[in-house]
Amino acid sequence: MSKRDEPKKPGKYGVDMGDRGIYDTRNPLNDLTGKEWLFFTNSVWITGFSPTAKENVGLKYRKIHPSPKPPALMCDIIKFFTKSDGKILDPFCGVGGTLLGAALAGGTRTAVGIELEQKYIDAYNKVCEKEGIEKKTMLHDDSMNMMNHKEVSEETFDLILADPPYSDMMGKKRTGQRKKLYNDDSATPYTDKEVDLGNMEEKDFYEALRNIMQLCFNRLKDKGYMVVFCKDFQPEPGNPHLLHADIINELTKIKGLEYRGMRIWHDQAMSLFPFGYPYSFTMNQLHQYILIFRKEG
Repeated sequence: MSKRDEPKKPGKYGVDMGDRGIYDTRNPLNDLTGKEWLFFTNSVWITGFSPTAKENVGLKYRKIHPSPKPPALMCDIIKFFTKSDGKILDPFCGVGGTLLGAALAGGTRTAVGIELEQKYIDAYNKVCEKEGIEKKTMLHDDSMNMMNHKEVSEETFDLILADPPYSDMMGKKRTGQRKKLYNDDSATPYTDKEVDLGNMEEKDFYEALRNIMQLCFNRLKDKGYMVVFCKDFQPEPGNPHLLHADIINELTKIKGLEYRGMRIWHDQAMSLFPFGYPYSFTMNQLHQYILIFRKEG
């Protein structure tokens, strides 16, 4: 056996976790080994889709939401950014992908979600009941009111994990090839409420998002992380709609919040359509951006 093939020794701070690799006891962020850490730092993340797989547990109930996130994806994020006793806050909880992910992550993790629409909360509760999953805390309110709830105001969180409703994206009418394929020009907004960020015009959206994330930042521990999902709009003449860049610029206006990088999530559940055919190029956006920020001292 050559030196290169010899198994690595744990060292002074290392603990041999077998096939998982070596865990460094100085790790303040999570319970992962170096081998597991390495996988997460890959800038591209590919996930598949199966309605019967644990990764999309309860999808038949959660699909009433326009953009449900796979609980297994949220679980992986939670495992990287929290210890087994970590605390997670989601200010736009939807049908509870973050809360389900926290339950799947195990340990004694606690999670608090805030959701404006009761029917999404009902869907989350049904998934927990049908699948025998531990219920986490779901608050029915506008996120701007989060400090009125002691579950938020009296806690310090290790991770803020958010997939905000982006401007009036879900309320835009379908056009062109998408209209033909779906055989209608309707769209599905998240809610019919005026305070919903998903119903705001773009010019009002950014400030409202920053104000909510500022409240979250205030309850985030020092060196804690804020992880935000977003997807760019299709470009238009005069506006490239680089939403991920605009979100980074907006959230870093929060004093002490630093942008640390992104992962690009390729969602293989998305279908391809011949948008623009046969006249012009229109991109199929199969990816979303997972933007990562940290609270500095």
